[in-house]
This record gives sequence, structure tokens and C-alpha cells, in this order.
Amino acid sequence: MNQPSFAFNRRHFFRTSSTGVGVAALASLLGTSGGASAQAASGGLSAGTHFAPKAKRIIYLFQSGGPAQQDLFDYKPLLNEMNGQEIPPAVRGEQRLTGMSVNQSSLPLAGSAFKFAQHGESGAWLSELLPHHRDIVDDVCFIKSMHTEAINHDPAITMFQTGSQIAGRPSLGAWLSYGLGSENEDLPAFIVLVSAGQGGQPLYARLWGNGFLDSKYQGVQFRGGSDPVLYLSNPEGIPASRRRAQLDAINGLNQHQFAKELDPEIESRIAQYEMAYRMQTSVPDAADFSDEPESTFQLYGNDAKTPGTFAANCLLARRLAQRDVRFIQLYHQGWDQHSNLPKQIKGQAAETDQASAALVKDLKRLGLLDDTLVIWGGEFGRTSYTQGVLTTDNYGRDHHPRCFTTWMAGGGIKPGMTYGETDEFGYNIIRDGVHVHDFNATILHLMGIDHERLTFKYQGRRFRLTDVHGEVLHDVLA
Repeated sequence: MNQPSFAFNRRHFFRTSSTGVGVAALASLLGTSGGASAQAASGGLSAGTHFAPKAKRIIYLFQSGGPAQQDLFDYKPLLNEMNGQEIPPAVRGEQRLTGMSVNQSSLPLAGSAFKFAQHGESGAWLSELLPHHRDIVDDVCFIKSMHTEAINHDPAITMFQTGSQIAGRPSLGAWLSYGLGSENEDLPAFIVLVSAGQGGQPLYARLWGNGFLDSKYQGVQFRGGSDPVLYLSNPEGIPASRRRAQLDAINGLNQHQFAKELDPEIESRIAQYEMAYRMQTSVPDAADFSDEPESTFQLYGNDAKTPGTFAANCLLARRLAQRDVRFIQLYHQGWDQHSNLPKQIKGQAAETDQASAALVKDLKRLGLLDDTLVIWGGEFGRTSYTQGVLTTDNYGRDHHPRCFTTWMAGGGIKPGMTYGETDEFGYNIIRDGVHVHDFNATILHLMGIDHERLTFKYQGRRFRLTDVHGEVLHDVLA
């Protein structure tokens, strides 16, 4: 008998309070000063930032599948010298193997098929596969000592995106949206772009999901083509005035339901309907490249003219950054090269190299790189030994979570540096290891957030993106 009485009193309090959760949630979504109140009401952050941020927004170029660091960034001439020889037992140690190579009778080392050279004043090593990266090496910080526990794609990519190998936690973009709100009331704070037509490991909406946070914090996926957001455009014959009247009627019903149930998700639904209405104008404007000069497409490559390509998504990401979208997540699949790597990685590099470099150069040209953090990397690296048969011109590489390379640029990152080091086989870290939690803690720090204080209480426990781990990489901060 006590439970109904308690629920009634609690609901009555929120109904009569001028700072009810519904009002705060709506204000947070719209990017108004009520955002901090919403976060406080949820038991998390009491203010938008804990200290002055170095970055205002993030563009994350996630390379799904695990790019082979030995063929792109981490030059290891010893692999070529020992090509075909068995990986020394002392190097491999007791590290586990995947089910795809554990039964191989031999694990011969595979040297890279591609030439490396140093570039820029920083002298960064790059593969010949990345000719356009040569132009940005002095703007980039290469982290060559990333590591994770997950050895298979699903838990590994989930770990990077949510801080846990187990699905169900909020994504990085959702945490930032929850902690900082939006700076543009006409566009979502968190937008997702997936390269169209790519094969490889599947991607799924929970990677940009809200987990146990309010649904308004989840990422909104934009698609290539004339209709970037599904069901956003008015059906043929339906004028804007009629859509407005329909929306007002639906909102009235939702407000009536909220008055009875006081479920904050109902208020979020109202806010999302209103956001969708405003996006009918803001999204086509952001996705319309007709005002871009031809020099822009020369910079990003002709693929930028084709909606849904990685190049087009990089250009769209820049346009969204100009409109103060807080977190823009790009996904590009196809880096899972267990066999026929020399041919496959050429294609992947050709699809991503120019546009990735162009994005950094374009942001710098527009004066946006200083407060925009650009990130490039996948969920793990590849083995230094071959998976399958090694021939004179072909090899594959299995998953390798022990060490791999990512890079960051802009947004408070020291330019023109390399952080961390792997052994001469490219198999183990020998200096300055960086765990996924350290990486995510650093990202939050650059956005002005103490990763230990951005929390949400759920099922009796205070959760955070970095769980109970993570150290900020102060040596890479400008």
C-alpha cells in the first residue's frame, strides 16, 4: 500500500515543480541553459564542463575492421628482413590467437609489400599507400601504442565506442551529448555517417546508441542521397502548415500523457518531434554541396560528389562542424584483411587517404582545426605473422589487439609528434602503452570533461565511459 502513495507524492512534486525533469530535458536537447539542470536532475554532471575545453567538437573517422599498422604507419624493416621466418616464441609469448589462426602449424612473419619513407619536419614514417597523409603529418599526433583486450570485432568495436566489451552501455557520442548538450538547436548534437556499399563486419545502431541514458542522447544517422534522414521529408501533397498542425496535435496528446505518467521519455519524444520539424530545413541545407567550389572537390577527391562515399561523408562532416554539431561519427568498413591483404588494403587506402587528409587541411584552412578534434583509427591492429599461406606477393594478417596505431589532430593535440613505440617486430608495446580507457579519458578531457566525474546512476551504480580505469595522456596535449 505504501508504494502507490509514494509514487503519487513524487509525481505530484515533479508536476508542480518549475524545474521538472521534462522541462530540463527539453531545454537540454535544444541547447539552452536548462541543459545543466537536466544533467543534475539525472544524477550526473552538475555543469557542462569541469574546466576550459580545448576542443568544441569531434569528428571521429572510425576505420572498422582493424587497419594493418605494419602496412600503413608503423615501419618495421626487420619484418622484411625476416620475411617467412617463424615468429620467435619470446615475441609472441603466451598471447592468445583467434580461432582463425590458432590451428596453423606455422606462423611466419610477413614483411610489408609497401615502401615506407619519412615525411614533414616531424619525420613521420608513412607507407606509400598514404600519399595524401604526407601533407598532414606535421598536424597529426600518431599514437602507435594503442591496445585493448578484445580480440574479435564485435566486442572490440563495442569497447571503443562504449568503454565496454558488453553491449548496452552509452556510446561516446551519447556521453558527450548528455554531458554537454547541443550548440545548434536545429541539428542533433550527435550525428552518424556510414560509408555506403562497404562490405566487412556489420555495424549496428547500438554502436551509436544511448544505452541507459535518455533516448534523446543517441546518435542520428544520416544517409547518402536526397533524403539523408528517413521519414523526415513531408509526403507528397502535404504542406508544411499541415505538418505543423499534425505535430501540434501529437504534442498535445503527449503532454496529456506526461501529465498523468511523468515519464521523462515522453518529454524527450516531444522534443525529438520538434527537432525533426526544424531538421526539415537544416538537414537539406547542410547536405547540399551545390555552394561548394570546384576546389573543394579537388581537395577531397571526385568521390565527394557521390553521396554516401567516405569522401562525401568527410565533406559533410566539415559542413556539420561549421554548424556546431558537437560529435560527428564516421564509419568506414572493409579493413578486415585476413587474406589477399596487399590488394585489399590498396583499395581501402585509396578510398580513405585523400579525404582524411583533406578534412584536416580544410578545417585548418577555415580556422576550425584548433577547436575541432579529428580522430582516425579502428578497433584493433593486425598480426605481424601471416594468416594463411605466405607467398612472394600475397599474405593476410589476423586480429591483433596488443598494439596498433591511431592518430589525432587539432582540438588541443600536440601536432607533428609520435607517441608510444612497439618492438622491432611490431608485435608488442615497449614504451607508453595507451589503453582504450586512456584514449577515451583524453578525448573527454579535451572537451573539458573530467572522465571520472561524468557519471550516470543506473541500477544502483554510477557508470562512466571509462568504467573505473583511464588516465589522461597529458604528453600529447598542446
